Amino acid sequence: MYVVIMGGGRVGLTLANLLISDGNDVTLIENDETLCANAAVELDALVICGNGTDIKTLEEANIKNADVFVAATGNDEANLLSCILVREYNIPKIIARVSNPDHEDVFHKVGIDYVISPERTAAGYLEKLITRPKVADLIVLGHGDAEILDMEIKNSKIVGKKVKDVSPTENYIIVAIYSNGDLMIPQPDMVLERGAKISVLVKSDAVNEATKRFTG
Repeated sequence: MYVVIMGGGRVGLTLANLLISDGNDVTLIENDETLCANAAVELDALVICGNGTDIKTLEEANIKNADVFVAATGNDEANLLSCILVREYNIPKIIARVSNPDHEDVFHKVGIDYVISPERTAAGYLEKLITRPKVADLIVLGHGDAEILDMEIKNSKIVGKKVKDVSPTENYIIVAIYSNGDLMIPQPDMVLERGAKISVLVKSDAVNEATKRFTG
């Protein structure tokens, strides 16, 4: 997959590294000379020192052959303009970072379907960690309709029962069990032991129910 990223700051650089490590081809566009030089040293990718809101720069990045374009700068106006320009090349997927959540509607109105607000995501993640102290970690799925929770079995009413006795229900399902650091796919006759680490896919409105069920 070929990905063009505009923005060589923290978000853009981290994303580029992750994509490259997964075997994707990446071109990074950055107009700040210092950030551009740092990116050129750090990344095994083409780094273009230029403005992603300029058509010539986009074409230098071979935008017409990109599978994905990501506008990842901290400037919402620049991200919006670049996405509008890139739409003319019929890129299959255009993703925009939005620093101010109030600007999200503007991006959607011009046809940008994938709009990400790292600030809002981080704040929501922290809020859930604070309000759900018995959850070791979590992943929010979709539009917040479901979550994957990592928990430790502590409820004596669950200990000794088989997976099939407690999962699945209409609200949650055990999707992984960890033993000695190894991940196991739950089987119906597996016995749940005290202290076992599990991952549970749960509807967001049933998080408290699932947490209480397994942690007591």
